[in-house]
Amino acid sequence: MLPSIFGEKLFDDFFENPFSLMPVWTGRDPLYGKHGKNLLKTDVRETDASYELDIDLPGFKKDEVQIQLQNGYLTISAAKGVEKDTSPEKGRYIRQERYTGECSRSFYVGDGLQPKDISAKFEDGILRISLPKEAPKVLPESTCVTIE
Repeated sequence: MLPSIFGEKLFDDFFENPFSLMPVWTGRDPLYGKHGKNLLKTDVRETDASYELDIDLPGFKKDEVQIQLQNGYLTISAAKGVEKDTSPEKGRYIRQERYTGECSRSFYVGDGLQPKDISAKFEDGILRISLPKEAPKVLPESTCVTIE
């Protein structure tokens, strides 16, 4: 086993970027490793009446996910806890890649939405959120001003 100073893949990291072995320049997140950017991958789809968000949250349970709407921003956050059972009868960990931590992502959705307008469903590690579109502003039929 290699010490944690070498990261997740010693030789791949070395040949990819020789400066990646120095944590000052890598921006490596010790919580989720260099693959932390893959968390909360989101697909946004527009329909006639709404915007649909599909967010990947593999490994999370429904009660570990929270959605908040505040000041026009929809914030999705997920917190994960891993048990640290060190009892001798269960064995000793040689390598442990699962961590405790949280991640979040925010989207600006406008000031007109209320939490009751948003629907969300969590199933098979995918969070599906539906946001209604604001009613289109109707322009007046005539833009001419009458001169008297």
